[in-house]
Amino acid sequence: MEKLEVKNLNHHFGFTEILRGINFRLNKGQVLSVVGPSGGGKTTLLHLCAGLLDVEEGSVTNTFTSSSFAFQDARLLPWKNVIDNIALGLLAAGEKKSVAIEKSKKIALEFGLEEGDFLKFPKDLSGGMRQRVSFARALVVKPSLLFLDEPFSALDIGLKKELQSILIEMISKKEISILFITHDLMEAIRLSDEILLLKADPGHIVKKFSYDLAQNRRDDEYVYAQSAKILQDEKIIDTFELEIK
Repeated sequence: MEKLEVKNLNHHFGFTEILRGINFRLNKGQVLSVVGPSGGGKTTLLHLCAGLLDVEEGSVTNTFTSSSFAFQDARLLPWKNVIDNIALGLLAAGEKKSVAIEKSKKIALEFGLEEGDFLKFPKDLSGGMRQRVSFARALVVKPSLLFLDEPFSALDIGLKKELQSILIEMISKKEISILFITHDLMEAIRLSDEILLLKADPGHIVKKFSYDLAQNRRDDEYVYAQSAKILQDEKIIDTFELEIK
């Protein structure tokens, strides 16, 4: 069984303690989100899980066969056009260039890009289009595990819902497992099987929330109701320093 397992994870930057005693497990087919206020260590945790930072104390065990990453900032290579940016992971994995290009064109269309966009460079794209390219690049390699670093936070409502719908369809088919961080509770409730609440100074998990209803059955009414419920939770109020009247 593919899994990502984190045990007794601690992390420091210099003398500053960032994370303390993090424990969780993400199994194949699951979606797990980490929520919490800005500066709480969420991105550091994601980077440790993705192997972008070295683990100092504790362990991160990742047995997924492949993984990819989509960031809050699209991080496209400015000297490559849309299709060449999407094809990067395929070419790095040894895919024949002609095949990589065809796969990249196919997924670009699926993500709402048009043929006229294929030869454009990042400077010629809107922020939303750049994020479409970023998601296409992450998913064209068909990863077993997808890491998401607040990829929806700068998007308008329509595009956010469109990209989330693509992910929900993949989740419903058990095609992917996801670990993502966000400060948006509604977003977490819409997508997650389990939510970890990370409190800051240092970052540590104070509560877990689980949702059994399939993501493709969670309509807006369900998300709004669950959001209202979670906002009454004492741990949420304390962690986000909310004042509920």
